[in-house]
Amino acid sequence: MQFLDRARIVVKAGGGGNGVMAFRREKFVPRGGPSGGDGGRGGSIFLESTDQLNSLLQFRFNPEFRANRGAHGEGSNRTGRDGEDITVLVPTGTLVRDSESGETIYDFSRAGERVLIAEGGRGGRGNARFATSTNRAPRRHEDGQPGVVRALDLELKLIADVGLVGFPNAGKSTLISRISAARPKIADYPFTTLEPHLGVVSFGEMETFVVADIPGLIEGAHRGTGLGLEFLRHIERTKLLLHVVDVSSTGRDPVSDFLVICRELELYKTDLLAKPQMVAASKMDALDDAERVDRLREFVATRGLELFEISSVTGHGLDRLVSALGSRVREIQRAACAS
Repeated sequence: MQFLDRARIVVKAGGGGNGVMAFRREKFVPRGGPSGGDGGRGGSIFLESTDQLNSLLQFRFNPEFRANRGAHGEGSNRTGRDGEDITVLVPTGTLVRDSESGETIYDFSRAGERVLIAEGGRGGRGNARFATSTNRAPRRHEDGQPGVVRALDLELKLIADVGLVGFPNAGKSTLISRISAARPKIADYPFTTLEPHLGVVSFGEMETFVVADIPGLIEGAHRGTGLGLEFLRHIERTKLLLHVVDVSSTGRDPVSDFLVICRELELYKTDLLAKPQMVAASKMDALDDAERVDRLREFVATRGLELFEISSVTGHGLDRLVSALGSRVREIQRAACAS
């Protein structure tokens, strides 16, 4: 499944209906008078954030949104019907900018936020509005005003259900490439991943969750060392953290690596470690000392965490990990809806 994190759309609010010129011609009303009604207001366009969407893919096929114009006024002082407003749903985490000026219009950080993005045109006034004591039969009326037309750039910040954290070359990119359609750059040198990648993972019956491959963190990331500071911000938005720990013969200690990453998360924002967490021992195919995994398993167990042994190269343990991640994400989402 393809993930799209940027899109451009055009919104066209409805124009206002025209006011009309009319005069009463009624029996028993000898003098008559102006009776032209006002035009209706054009429909406006709103953007509203929702947790039911996790990509901007739908805007690739439907990039234009147009609201109806207001109806024209009628005689007997009848005002035209207002155009119907349109609400366009966007994923929570969408940043909206004006395409021409680059100005940030709104940053949707929570579900249920609703913003007027293009206002409908005001309806024109009918000639009844212009009657005065000195001009009792005005022949003046107004056309409706046009609605606002805007081109918008949408950018979805990394709102992922699962954030992969770990040292550079811990195996995060290979993992996301195996469990989703994401194809990040993979190589055997530090900081191969220079920007976050998202992948949509399928599990169960027609269920999905989004995984973010956060670029490798190192000690001092909370102060901006390496690439960490910029991408630590994205971790704030995830529902669940998956620690990917390299247990192969890298020269580093798995328990120490796990503690360093936890420390960086805590120093950046104290409540990050309050998020639900899981641990994956990666590169099991290159394991040369089983004690490395045993020590990591015993340590994370003291924190109430389960260890999943995986190999993204051979596929060992991936099905079990995906199932566990999907089930946990589902639990978190249900708990959030209940509250």
